[in-house]
Amino acid sequence: MAERRRSMLRSTGFIVAAMAIGIAVLSALGVWQLHRLAWKEALIARIESRIEQPPGTIGDLSRLWRETGDVAYVPTRVTGTFLHDGEMLFYTTYKGAVGWDVLTPMRLADGTILIVDRGFVPIDRADPATRGEGRPDGMVEIAGLARNPVNEKPNRFMPDNDPGKRQFYWKDIAALSRLAAASAKPADAGGESPVLPFLLDQSAPENPGGLPRVGTTIIAFPNNHLQYALTWFGLALALLGVGSYFLYARRQMADRAARENG
Repeated sequence: MAERRRSMLRSTGFIVAAMAIGIAVLSALGVWQLHRLAWKEALIARIESRIEQPPGTIGDLSRLWRETGDVAYVPTRVTGTFLHDGEMLFYTTYKGAVGWDVLTPMRLADGTILIVDRGFVPIDRADPATRGEGRPDGMVEIAGLARNPVNEKPNRFMPDNDPGKRQFYWKDIAALSRLAAASAKPADAGGESPVLPFLLDQSAPENPGGLPRVGTTIIAFPNNHLQYALTWFGLALALLGVGSYFLYARRQMADRAARENG
């Protein structure tokens, strides 16, 4: 009888320890999600504050990049010349339609190159010949939102880019910059123009002929961290409740068995 009681105490200790570990892990995950919630809310507040600012200059944007490495969604106005021969395509959707965003190098006054996402074209308008009026010559002034570069493939399920066809499924800044620099090479020089390490999504003015369609930047940040936190804390409470009931029922059974044997 004594040996059976000792065995029960040992197993109870193991159960309590396992419960404590499980509750600690689940609670830690809940706390982590609360930290993520605070980070996400700060990010959203920062972006919302940025997009309300008046457009700055490319100099302001470059300085911010050097200081922080973050220029996401900063309104900017630039003047330059589009290098349409260097046009690249980024696969995307807009309002349920499949198509491409047109990425075009723009030569700025100081000779540097800025890659501009000029907007969306339907899949059957990818050929520049079908939208010639939307490729203005000479100096133009545009406004838009800056975008941070993408240096790594977002996930393994993403198709591979095809720089040879100038078609991209994720905005690999290194590959885009190589193509942009090559297309911007001066005819009388052997070097390549420097390419700025960020992009600009054009939001104004509308392109002649309506294509590419500007202003398609999606500013949306899923924020489900509170639900995730509540889920983890709920699981911790559930484990505590179920475990406590199990131990209580186990103790009741043991006491009943002891009375019957006593």
